[in-house]
Amino acid sequence: MASEEPSIILYTTQTPNGIKISITLEELGLPYKVEKIEISKNTQKEPWFLKINPNGRIPALTDKFSDGQQINLFESGSIMQYLVSRYDKDYKISYPEGTREWYEMNNWLFFQNAGVGPMQGQANHFTRYAPETIPYGVNRYQTETRRLYSVLDTHLSSTSSPYLTGSKCTIADISHWGWVASAGWAGIDIDSFPALKAWEERMLARPAVEKGRHVPDPHTIKKLLGDKKEMEKHAAEAREWVQKGMKEDAEKHK
Repeated sequence: MASEEPSIILYTTQTPNGIKISITLEELGLPYKVEKIEISKNTQKEPWFLKINPNGRIPALTDKFSDGQQINLFESGSIMQYLVSRYDKDYKISYPEGTREWYEMNNWLFFQNAGVGPMQGQANHFTRYAPETIPYGVNRYQTETRRLYSVLDTHLSSTSSPYLTGSKCTIADISHWGWVASAGWAGIDIDSFPALKAWEERMLARPAVEKGRHVPDPHTIKKLLGDKKEMEKHAAEAREWVQKGMKEDAEKHK
């Protein structure tokens, strides 16, 4: 008898937000299918995808809900909370709802979603994708990203835990990892934050992180950051479609 097809479909591409979900799925040992979204071709803005995520961004995830109907999920933090709430019955990467650790885990999950991600994302933009160098923008967002990194570094250096909350890796750690691993892309020197750097390396040693980070394509940011010529080429290509997308959005929403 053939095995049933996985009900979870992950719509993603190789970004810090995208690999949050593939790593979470790998940590939970859940079967899933992957649909690669070509963001440089605006696949995420096609009508079929907007039915899943009206915001036109990755990651997104669909699943067969308990009522037998499809549920559409978007926003990485929301997807992660859904996955552990529904599937992490043994609390591999979460804690029981209502416990002290559960609330602390959510502190750091929201810290990433509301702080590190948006600020580092803007640092990425002004450092790599802006059509011209705008020192104020670069300094503003790199400085704020460094401040947030220092919060993480201080927390990790002041606790006996190897992870952000309790004694184990949770979705709070997973949420941060892809962003911290790509710090250099935003112009941030991770060596300035030794406790955070040690945590990043500790996370990378986890088999599920190693497997999940390569979905849907190889995770090559460290290699890219070591090759200045290739880095500049990659940034130029990304800058072109980022600026094109911004222009199209501006025209559409006048």
